[in-house]
Amino acid sequence: MSRKLIEKRLVIASHNEGKIREIKALLEPFGIDVVSSKELSLIEPEETGETYLENALIKAKACSLATGLPAISDDSGVEVSALNNQPGVHTAPYTKEHGGLARVFELWASDENILKNHRASFVCVQVLWWPDGHFESFESRISGKLTFPPRGTGGHGYDPVFVPDGHEKTIAQMSLLEKNTCSHRFLSTLKLIEACITA
Repeated sequence: MSRKLIEKRLVIASHNEGKIREIKALLEPFGIDVVSSKELSLIEPEETGETYLENALIKAKACSLATGLPAISDDSGVEVSALNNQPGVHTAPYTKEHGGLARVFELWASDENILKNHRASFVCVQVLWWPDGHFESFESRISGKLTFPPRGTGGHGYDPVFVPDGHEKTIAQMSLLEKNTCSHRFLSTLKLIEACITA
């Protein structure tokens, strides 16, 4: 059985405004005071893990040690079938190395392998870490296809080029309500809430 969160204040171990908004919106209805590491001006630790879980743990542990509060953190990535499921856990450095999202979208749109096999998945591992070192982790995976050119202005990251299975819109074209039915981050956070907050 997962540990129940009884504390009424926690830290989101992230400087990503999109992630912070999404997670805050999900947690605040439960009377939890949510603050982010960005708001606290905490330095982001280097993500040296080889798995989503390892990177999420690195961030959550560092944030919890710095504040003495429970911390929630996720690591996520896009896995492209034509790229042997890369960049995956290395999505963030991959994006930087290739000149940013716009440049990656241009490169992928001209990649014959991706155009022939445009299957992809979004993966998210969400971690809740307590100051005593206990943690709970939750993973969600959403499958779909890549589409070019990018469509939509909502969301963040790779949302404008990803169409989840069963949908016609990219995630960036969806309303928040629509997005929450097929968001890897929403679903992993929902698992966390169900296991550790409302259980």
